[in-house]
Amino acid sequence: MHDIRTIRDNPAAFDAALSRRGDAPMSSQVLELDEARRAMILAAETAQAEQNKASKEVGAAKGRGDDAEFERLRALVAEKKAQVAQLNEDAKTKDAELTDLLAVIPNLPYEDVPDGADEGYNVEINRWGTPRAFDFKPVEHFEIAGVASSMDFETAAKMSGSRFVLLSGAVARVNRAIAQFMIDTHVDKNGLIETVPPVLVRDEAMYGTDKLPKFGEDSYRTTEGMWLVPTSEVPLTYIAAGEMIEQSYLPRRYTAHTLCFRSEAGSAGRDTSGMLRQHQFEKVEMVSVTHPDASDDEQKRMLGCAEGILEALKIPYRTVILCTGDMGFGARRTYDIEAWLPGQDAYREISSVSTTGDFQARRMNARFKPEGGGKPQFVHTLNGSGLAVGRCLIAVLENGQQADGSVTLPDALAPYLGGKTSITVEGVLA
Repeated sequence: MHDIRTIRDNPAAFDAALSRRGDAPMSSQVLELDEARRAMILAAETAQAEQNKASKEVGAAKGRGDDAEFERLRALVAEKKAQVAQLNEDAKTKDAELTDLLAVIPNLPYEDVPDGADEGYNVEINRWGTPRAFDFKPVEHFEIAGVASSMDFETAAKMSGSRFVLLSGAVARVNRAIAQFMIDTHVDKNGLIETVPPVLVRDEAMYGTDKLPKFGEDSYRTTEGMWLVPTSEVPLTYIAAGEMIEQSYLPRRYTAHTLCFRSEAGSAGRDTSGMLRQHQFEKVEMVSVTHPDASDDEQKRMLGCAEGILEALKIPYRTVILCTGDMGFGARRTYDIEAWLPGQDAYREISSVSTTGDFQARRMNARFKPEGGGKPQFVHTLNGSGLAVGRCLIAVLENGQQADGSVTLPDALAPYLGGKTSITVEGVLA
């Protein structure tokens, strides 16, 4: 949510920032509603003052026996009372229209975000590891002989339709090991607070974390009106909703391993093979709630936490900063980490680490008390994948595949697999 005062003070700068994202100017529409709302509030206050004045004069007119003046003033009080009620109702309507409009305007990019219309303008800022030179043609994860029997798309489709998978045996255990390794690393090494949040949330939580109203079609809603979370960013961030936090309590750093659900609206025909793009998937999420002055450093810290997972698993990756046209709705700056998938001969996104500034905090009224006193301020919120478990599983399997269809697993997972370090061509941990 945007601060209306910022738009009033510099509408041209607001429109210029929106234009960097490819959006049309919005300041005139916003300010027109704002001015109408403020005019109604002023008119209501004026009418209220007139009502109060007339109310005081009614008793005096009655006391001196001036019946005509008494009736006139009594009628004026009733008229002003009705006028105040109507003006307040009209102002309330305009305020709701203004709030609804502000709720669908995307966040403004930071100045260091590169301009561009789409992912072709993203800028690589880091690359780690060298893709393995195979002496055979590598295949995609679902084509690896030792994996195929434990990755069942047909049975999942029988249960749930397309874009679901049933994992079993060795692959299911490796999937679990990856998630456990991520959580343990974030808690023991990176200092995040392990959290087990609900994955069903109310409208308020989705709205407060900028998923509503604009992106309702991308998520699943139950018949009781609850939402299945598209990511645990939603409940983890919403912990701070409505809170007045002591500055000394910041930063708060959370992590959670949850199921996530997305309708994948608009992705028809994309990544239909394998488990790269699913309706139900697992993710280890990171969320930070920080002081505004610390948010840039916190984003770099979170990025390092996510990159460190891939380095420990020996997965080559590259990191890019997203251009203005490729960023998410609520982000001010986003870094994507892309893991090397030899089966696709391409780097594919495995994590996004974003800062929203105070955009989400304003929507959910999350503030802190400055240590030295003064007016409460909105916190900054950040989120990032640490990492997408299924996509990490794909990367582990494809990078570790062998010519005979077996898979060599990263040493970092051995403690979670009873010391086992491979999946045989028969699909058994060994």
